[in-house]
Amino acid sequence: MSNLISVERLKKRLENNLNNTVIVDVRFQLDDSDAGRKMYLKSHLPGAVYLDLNRDLSGRAEKHGGAHPLPDRKTFAAKMGNIGIDANTTVVIYDQGNEMFAARLWWLLENSGHDKVYLLEGGYKLWIEDGNEVTREISRLQPKTFKPNFRDDQTVTMEEVKEKTENHTAILIDSRAKERYLGEIETMYSKAGHIPGAKSYFWRGVITDEGVWKKGEELEQHFATLPKDEEIIVSCGSGVSACPNILALKTAGYTNVKLYPGSFSDWISYDKNDIELDES
Repeated sequence: MSNLISVERLKKRLENNLNNTVIVDVRFQLDDSDAGRKMYLKSHLPGAVYLDLNRDLSGRAEKHGGAHPLPDRKTFAAKMGNIGIDANTTVVIYDQGNEMFAARLWWLLENSGHDKVYLLEGGYKLWIEDGNEVTREISRLQPKTFKPNFRDDQTVTMEEVKEKTENHTAILIDSRAKERYLGEIETMYSKAGHIPGAKSYFWRGVITDEGVWKKGEELEQHFATLPKDEEIIVSCGSGVSACPNILALKTAGYTNVKLYPGSFSDWISYDKNDIELDES
């Protein structure tokens, strides 16, 4: 995958003191919002800065818009500049392993027009297992000016999801675990099930049993039932775990892929919207 960087390649970048690289730690736990920051303060990759899913990679949750709405564009751009990112910066993002949070920041930056973005294969876990140095030192990066060029054709609204699925002009996929998709369990939201017509593609399906990102033919086979000439709308619970699927779809050659940012948590905020429990 072109948006992955190996531990070895990142080590070489650090050894060569490449000052146009910013490393971002986005470790997070949905059931403990302070856990990621605590992990960062305890130890992190040399030079890494920390960004929090709730504070930095999401906006404030309202009645509609989902549990993790996209951050305000102006605020997001300012934060990217404050941690040292400009048009010439290479950004390397990691979380604990190959988790959903690094892909969330990848999507936000890619949607902002910044293409020099890489996920660290294996994340913090593999970095440690490889015997590499970590630190408790808080990084102080030189602020730069981040000038976004937002790609407005990469998201859809609730109304567009409804219209496109009803008219069969797009394919909607749900990135949550199968049991949540089917409504067998739901620990996060007041309603269970999925958006009518959505197909189940658990985001961890793009990761192998060995814990690495699927590539090449293996990734092609995973998405084999999805036609490449149709629009694919990717959803999840709140627009976070959809992002690994978007990254994988684009890697597999899908060019018309869009995010439903609010996803299921936005969908159920409208009482008029139906919910399905059977597999589509």
